[in-house]
Order: sequence, then structure tokens, then C-alpha cells
Amino acid sequence: MLSALEKMLSNILRAPLFFIEEIYHKKYIIYQLTKRDFKNRYIGSTLGFLWTIIQPLVMMTILWFIFSFGFKVSLKSGVPFVAWLISGMVAWNFFADALNLTTDVFREYSFLVKKINFKISILPIVKILSSFILHLVNLVILIVILLITGIPISACWLQVIYYLGATLFLLLGIGWITSALNVFTKDVSYVVGILLQFGFWMTPIFWDLQMIPEKYRIFFKLNPMWYIVEGYRKAFIYQIPLWKESLMGTLYFWLISGMILLSAVFIFKRLKPHFADVL
Repeated sequence: MLSALEKMLSNILRAPLFFIEEIYHKKYIIYQLTKRDFKNRYIGSTLGFLWTIIQPLVMMTILWFIFSFGFKVSLKSGVPFVAWLISGMVAWNFFADALNLTTDVFREYSFLVKKINFKISILPIVKILSSFILHLVNLVILIVILLITGIPISACWLQVIYYLGATLFLLLGIGWITSALNVFTKDVSYVVGILLQFGFWMTPIFWDLQMIPEKYRIFFKLNPMWYIVEGYRKAFIYQIPLWKESLMGTLYFWLISGMILLSAVFIFKRLKPHFADVL
């Protein structure tokens, strides 16, 4: 009994390394599928790739006017509210867009799932990377807004690379779980949509955590996306070096994300043999 449990734990712990190796060997296929997937977003549109710039630019401009000239919202710290808001939204939008797309990936690429020799574990990665391209465009627009609102350029901006890696790690785990479960019931995609709406308002994007009584803040910090959103702001707005980041907050995020990824590997390996029969 004990040896069987040890073997199962060993397989689960080795599985992430197997997936990383698989990703490396299939990097060309991942690149080609990501490029194709991103292009498919804009098939049939006249402006094509330009929509990746127009859509976020229009949204951010609207927010700018509403909160800068309409409501005239300001923060106690003196930081321009629009820069503070958009930096949080850019982080959240990447997570939400990637997770929505990843959840439906096996249904969308069912013709590949049924191919015996195709490594379908790379498909969620394709969707995440497709959303990542759009996120890079949003980051460029965010940087322009930061400069216009008077936020100085800082070496701390490079810390966003770390938080991007953390977001990708979290997305990979959650995406493998939701995409695998969604094969068997499409209700999963609707549940994900509802949870993302709930998560949006539970994450300090439009509101500051300082507004919450201190004894309740810990419950909001349990949300892994709190770490990411605040990380973007610490990098771009407050320009706080990584080594001044809360050690407990960092350990908590990576512990939770690691547990999610290990669970994802276990769930995916268990359900994968049945995908072709269901789709």
C-alpha cells in the first residue's frame, strides 16, 4: 500500500519535468500553431492585426477620460489613478483571456485530439501564448500611458518579466484542469466565465486593498491573482524592488501554483485516454 502511494507521488512529481521536456521537443509545432491561432482571431476582418492595438487602446482611452475627467478619482498615494487602474487591468485581462480560450481548446482542436500521434498536452500552451502576444501589445500601450501620466522609467519595470512567468505558470496549471474537464461537460466553460467575473471584483483592480479592514485583507490575499496584479503595480507604479516583496506572499503564491500544476498533471493524465471517445 505504501509503495503504491510512493510510486504515485513519484509519478506526479516527475510529470511536470516530462511536460517541460515535451514542450521543448515540440517547440516548432507550438510556434506554428500559436501563429496560426493568433491569425485566426482576425480572419475576415479588414484591419486584421491592427485590432490588437485598436481594441485595448480604445478601452484604455475610455477609462482615461472617465476616471481622469469624469469621476476625477485619485489615490491617497498621489499616483495617477488611471495608470494604477490600467496596470492592474492589463494583468487581469491577460489571465482572463488566456483562461477562457484555454478552457475550450480541446473542443476547438478536436480533429487533432483524435490523432493518435499528436501530443495534445501542448494545445493549452498554444492558447496561452496566443493571448500572450496580445498582452505584449497591451504592455506597450500601458508603458505609453505611464510616461504620459508622469511615471518615470525605472529598472523595476523589468520585474514584469518575473510576474509574466508567474502568470504563465499559474495559467498552465489551471488551463490543463479546465480544458480537460471541459471535454466531458461544456458547463465547465460557463462556470469558468462566472468565476472570472467573480474573481475580477474580488481582485483589487478597481479598488484598493487598503479600503478593506485589515483583519479581512488576508482572505483577499488568498487569491493568487492578487499577487500578480499587485506585482504589476509594484513594478510599474510604485517601483518596489523584488527583494522587498513579501516573502510569505511569494512562498504562498508559488506553493498554491505548484499544487495546482501537480493536480493538473494528475487530472490530465487520468482523463486524456478518454478524450477521443467523448469528442
